[in-house]
Amino acid sequence: MTETGERGRAITLVTLIVAGESIFFLPFVLARVFRPTLLDVFQISNTELGLWFAVYGVVAMISYLFGGILADRFPARNLMASALGLTSAGGVLMAMIPPDKAMLVLYGFWGFTTICLFWAAMIRATREWGGRDFQGRAFGWLEGGRGAAAALLATLAFLLFRREGNFQAVILATSLFTFLTGILVWFFIPKSLPGSRDTAFSETIHGVLKLLKMGNTWLLALIIICAYSGYKITDDFSLYAREVLGFSETGAAGIGTAALWLRALVAIVAGFMADRYSRTDVITASFGLTVIGGLLIGLEIFKGISILLLMNLAFTAVGIYGVRALYFAVLKEAGFPIALTGTAVGIISFAGFAPEIFMGPVMGHLLDSFPGVRGHSYVFILLSAVAMLGLLAALLFRRRARPS
Repeated sequence: MTETGERGRAITLVTLIVAGESIFFLPFVLARVFRPTLLDVFQISNTELGLWFAVYGVVAMISYLFGGILADRFPARNLMASALGLTSAGGVLMAMIPPDKAMLVLYGFWGFTTICLFWAAMIRATREWGGRDFQGRAFGWLEGGRGAAAALLATLAFLLFRREGNFQAVILATSLFTFLTGILVWFFIPKSLPGSRDTAFSETIHGVLKLLKMGNTWLLALIIICAYSGYKITDDFSLYAREVLGFSETGAAGIGTAALWLRALVAIVAGFMADRYSRTDVITASFGLTVIGGLLIGLEIFKGISILLLMNLAFTAVGIYGVRALYFAVLKEAGFPIALTGTAVGIISFAGFAPEIFMGPVMGHLLDSFPGVRGHSYVFILLSAVAMLGLLAALLFRRRARPS
């Protein structure tokens, strides 16, 4: 490939990375990094915040299916740019600190913009970018780059908040960045048309039925359910730092930001390991780390020893982020045809991201019903339980997977 071609591929990947994280910064990353602040500014409980996420999740579940079909019929550039523009508009509304009911509607709106218009289009574009031999690196770089983008944005937001002490300014700055990212997508994502854009509706239905009959579809969906449940629990990291480790509000936000930098590093390393060894083996090992780390925190093995608790929190995050980096890198091993990538992603995401609906309310209930250390311990025991289920699913998928 020519130098110009390599440069073009690099620009495309960087744009996918930045867009892939910007789209979720308003609905999720702000809450992850600034959770104590967000609860205070909007005057809500953990349970009420969980309901925001649940509304998002319900809309997202429906959107995954339709978004997958859209991704196989329309250019990724068009879908992604539209999604970023609409999501940023929602951020302007959020900055007005509307009442709880308005935020429920806004999170439902974001469920549509971030998933129906964006998600499957991004995954398809990434799979095509990786080609035959670089699926691990493609998705590792995507997830790692998204982690780095989230960490950089969170760091800037953290510095802005520390300087201004104004959460609304952070929301508006994030909204502006999301809008500008949509412009980048329009100019730097190639306007390639999916090969199935002219496929008859009956053939689309046939493709859906074919995927539904494949056992690997449901195994991969189960892996994602468990992995995403673990990822949702990282929302608790900053609150854990404040309520259990005794950090200040600013220090807790710093812990949330540090976790995002770790996510970036882990995902990139996992991607290279996956292409060098086995993607399924790396996923399996990552689930194992999560099981152990969650149990050590949940059972309070290092109670009162802050440095060991922080190290174990990082250890647990390595496992969570390792799985998250690679669960879409095994589409080939699962046997999904590339022409049905968007549809496959829609189906497995419909089931796999169901935790979007229930994990927020469950975590909120545990933290509100059992204040302090006890509630957080229950959250991490829950993490170990779902990671163990994911480990079993990954082992079975490994036995059935096609050679990479």
